[in-house]
Amino acid sequence: MPRRAQRIEIGVLWYPGAQVAAVHGLVDLFESARRLAAERGAAGTVLEAQLIRVAGPREVPAAPARRLAALVLPPSLGDGGELLRLRALAAWLAERHREGTILCSVCAGAFLLGATGLLARRRVTTHWGLRARYAAQFPDVRLDTQKILIDDGDIITAGGMMAWIDLGLALIGRYLGPTAMLATARHWVVDPGGREQRFYDCFAPVLTHGDDAILRVQHHLNARCTERVDLDGMARVAKLSPRTFLRRFQRATGRTPTEYLQLLRVERARDRLERASLSFDEIARGVGYEDPGAFRRVFQRVMGLTPGEYRRRFGLHGQRG
Repeated sequence: MPRRAQRIEIGVLWYPGAQVAAVHGLVDLFESARRLAAERGAAGTVLEAQLIRVAGPREVPAAPARRLAALVLPPSLGDGGELLRLRALAAWLAERHREGTILCSVCAGAFLLGATGLLARRRVTTHWGLRARYAAQFPDVRLDTQKILIDDGDIITAGGMMAWIDLGLALIGRYLGPTAMLATARHWVVDPGGREQRFYDCFAPVLTHGDDAILRVQHHLNARCTERVDLDGMARVAKLSPRTFLRRFQRATGRTPTEYLQLLRVERARDRLERASLSFDEIARGVGYEDPGAFRRVFQRVMGLTPGEYRRRFGLHGQRG
């Protein structure tokens, strides 16, 4: 007798404020994978999506009749703070995890996942724009918003709002295999992997720290970051000794002055790679680097792409780099 196919159920949680496009998109993605596998005559595992709707902030669903293999928390249209109030739902999720369900979040859904108390010392990602808020709310989490997807075994987190596609493909690959994952990606005409969130991250300096001397230097750097800048000059703008300036700058911004200046220059270079047809050597000199090779290494370390790769992905002109 033929062996009976194994049924894998993945839940998609439609909580109050969830992004509806992601909720339905995930269900459709899993359904596409199921149909494509059936068309190929693949046997052994059947993937089924289960939509779990929660109408109100104090409501919790009934326990699933069958244990879910994975449960996805889609992105929220808010900033994540509203999800911290869903305490009963967070406790329900923790119970599913104790039963063996893999918990997954996308973007701000990581706030609801964090409210379960399961993320201490875990590697986690969320939308890069929520980095500071998330780190303040969950200081014991190992946050890495450069990654689109972090698979920590029984916890999987994805970054930006559209990263539900990356997460969905990863789950399809886990349960149906790489052939099914690639077939689904081709059918949806999406990149099956290799992206990182830092490709899309924008440097947003902290300006609300309350240190007027350091804020004065930040404004100075923003206006003159393409010029020759050194530590003594920054300290003079701050009207502090170099040693005191270093200490206060790092405390206020979370970065050394050198790191901060590099990030400002990378942002200028990104804009020129996207909009201008200059060579990268010209761009490097234009943002204040006398050695284009050194800046090339800085750019690749920060962005995770070479200048040429960045221009090919995001540039409006040519492919010089």
